[in-house]
Amino acid sequence: MLRNEWDEVAELIHHSTNFWYQSNGKDLIFTGLSSDAILFCQVYEDLDPGCCLIAKCLNSGRIAGSCFYHPRKSHISLGIMNVSPDFFGQGIAGNLLKKIIKIAKDQSLPVRLVSSAQNLDSFSLYTRQGFTPIQTFQDLYLKIPENGLDFERSDDYLITKASLNDVEAMVKLEKKLCGIERGKDFRYFIENKLEIWKTILCRDTNGELLGFLGSVDHPASQMIGPGIAKNEKVTIQMLASMLDLFRGKSPVFLLPVTAKETVKTVYSLGGRNCEIHFSQCYGEHQPSKGVVMPTFMPETF
Repeated sequence: MLRNEWDEVAELIHHSTNFWYQSNGKDLIFTGLSSDAILFCQVYEDLDPGCCLIAKCLNSGRIAGSCFYHPRKSHISLGIMNVSPDFFGQGIAGNLLKKIIKIAKDQSLPVRLVSSAQNLDSFSLYTRQGFTPIQTFQDLYLKIPENGLDFERSDDYLITKASLNDVEAMVKLEKKLCGIERGKDFRYFIENKLEIWKTILCRDTNGELLGFLGSVDHPASQMIGPGIAKNEKVTIQMLASMLDLFRGKSPVFLLPVTAKETVKTVYSLGGRNCEIHFSQCYGEHQPSKGVVMPTFMPETF
């Protein structure tokens, strides 16, 4: 993808995503202007310049498909992939995926992604190429009252805003619990040059880092994550604190289906389910410990 193709790729992301959801009787994902989706181009080019592949129609010159990927020290993450409805069924997504798998193989790295369980075409695309589902997440959303959440905080934990001095400890914690490393993502969130990110930490009374949680607040994406926590008690405290920062809004977030107490707490606050996702891996992976909260902006998990 070149800089002068951002607008067309944003239009592709907006149109193809909404087309699939609308065609399957679901609510639109993008409710604003198609230009809002240029956020994906901007953020992903900031993080990983030159890491978006496009498929272009030789006859019309139109961009028929696009796929972002995110090289990290421990893995390559497959980001958002889109194919125009006008070019469905022509093997475009499969060819884009094969190229990214080849890039990963050349570096001896696994490929990781989070895919919809409801879009069986998408699910089959990955499993046919050798990806294995490794964890299941339920997508939830919650309308936050204008005056904030009625939630009692625990005195056993300290929730603070993250700083650049915390990045090393964040990387160490995620490496221990998930086996992946993505320090430049954390630095990008905390620097917050686009003024759309929030990142919080949870420590115990002795100062030990127990978890962290990020979020994005933009017309193209109002979502909580990425996050990692040693246990559900930490997850609940961080999630409640982050949700309270979205007053008057309805952020989406992913929780492991095994995080029973956290899910129960979200339901008690009025949370509702909207989708199911799988994390999948091509190659070796370390089973996650604690509670993982992936996100779609950015998809670097």
